[in-house]
Amino acid sequence: MEKLWDRKITITTRLVDTVSTPMLLNVVGMHKINPARLITHRFKFDQILDAHETFGRAADTRALKVTIET
Repeated sequence: MEKLWDRKITITTRLVDTVSTPMLLNVVGMHKINPARLITHRFKFDQILDAHETFGRAADTRALKVTIET
């Protein structure tokens, strides 16, 4: 943080909600972030219980975003 203060960098954190969703969609639409890089685990639909368990133990499994494929 000490190295960033004079570089005009803004760091914003919060949960995704209806307030932040438009901003996130805009950032993704401008290709400033690639949301695919946030996906840490992928599951097939028939593994949905495993996905729930993995995300429920995110601290242990290091799950950031879990996707369910049909």
